[in-house]
Amino acid sequence: MAKGRGRRDKAVKRQYEDYPYPPRDPADEAQRLIEGSPSHLDEVNHYLFSGSRDFSKPFRALVAGGGTGDGTIMLAQHLANRGTAGTVTYIDLSTASREVAEKRAAARGLTNIEFLTGSLLDLSEKDLGLFDYIDCCGVLHHLEDPSEGLKALTNCLAEEGGMGLMLYATLGRTGVYPVQDALKALTAGMSTTAQVKAAKALLKDLPQTNWLLKNNSVGDHQLGEDAALYDLLLHPRDRSYLVPEIVELLAGEGLSPVTFIEPARYNPDLLLKDPALLKTAKGLDTTARWALAEKLSGNIKTHSFYVKRVSQAEACVAKFEPQMVPILKNQNATELATALDRQKTLTVTFDGGSLSLPVPDKAGGFVRLIDGKKSLSDIQSEMSLNWANFRAQSGPAYKLLNDLNLMWLRQS
Repeated sequence: MAKGRGRRDKAVKRQYEDYPYPPRDPADEAQRLIEGSPSHLDEVNHYLFSGSRDFSKPFRALVAGGGTGDGTIMLAQHLANRGTAGTVTYIDLSTASREVAEKRAAARGLTNIEFLTGSLLDLSEKDLGLFDYIDCCGVLHHLEDPSEGLKALTNCLAEEGGMGLMLYATLGRTGVYPVQDALKALTAGMSTTAQVKAAKALLKDLPQTNWLLKNNSVGDHQLGEDAALYDLLLHPRDRSYLVPEIVELLAGEGLSPVTFIEPARYNPDLLLKDPALLKTAKGLDTTARWALAEKLSGNIKTHSFYVKRVSQAEACVAKFEPQMVPILKNQNATELATALDRQKTLTVTFDGGSLSLPVPDKAGGFVRLIDGKKSLSDIQSEMSLNWANFRAQSGPAYKLLNDLNLMWLRQS
């Protein structure tokens, strides 16, 4: 191992020992389950297993770089809610972060988690077997060689398995890296505590012309949490990616993106109005369309996405078919249906930017009948429509909500 790499590896470990991230209080588990993307189990099923995975049967998940436990706890709780066959393996460099995650699991009474301390680069030495699903969020971009980390994960992935990954996005982090570089020059050799103090002093003095202050997408440094500030501006090693760079990274290991989350954010059609430009955008291939949307919006600061092996990536997403059961992310059918009934346009906000999407006719009537148990065929019957008419009427409502990551499908 080169000296520079070794020093940075130690610095990364020191950071998360001193400032476990994100900060979490195990006592909060009594009040809430933190859920998100990727790795919400219904979302995983929809995008990676065609909605057909039976979680009452053995299912092995790995959370590589588990931090303070958000992904681990969510996955373990979701699996526990479905029976006793699902297990989660957690691994992280930081013993301080692991301690927080273990206390959170204990607070929930979860017994389906195996906790390990170490680097994901050493997974092959641990003889853990293969995993049906791997979560690796906010980790690969902190490695000296992200492709080495991705290779280590792919070697642990079952043949039909998939991954949920998160990497920093370049355009939404505009301004971050010049300030990081400035702080490296100003705080070299300081303790982590002294570095945080220096960073706070620098932020107070930044001229209004600094791009970090102009970037409304990045707010971590304003949260007042030392761990968040350190992770954003003092991290000893990170990099960011544009969409084509992610596709290239994945291709090196025989992987391909299935979808980016939320799909609507990566749809350039929602960001263009000129008919000629819109026509051109529609003619681009999938990767080019994702990349165009990223360039047009300019505010995507993290890329969350699902991946499969190249041969499986186009055939693993659940489809709008009679036997499928629609599931609402927040299980709020009445509230959502009422909102859809009242407006012709749905405006959603992402990182300071907004998208306005037309609400399909009769969308509220479709959503109101969703209970997580009825199949699309059942709902079709209740609406007294044949399948063709039901699909024409309710399909656009499903697409709207799926694009916003609010609705998924699973096999009945």
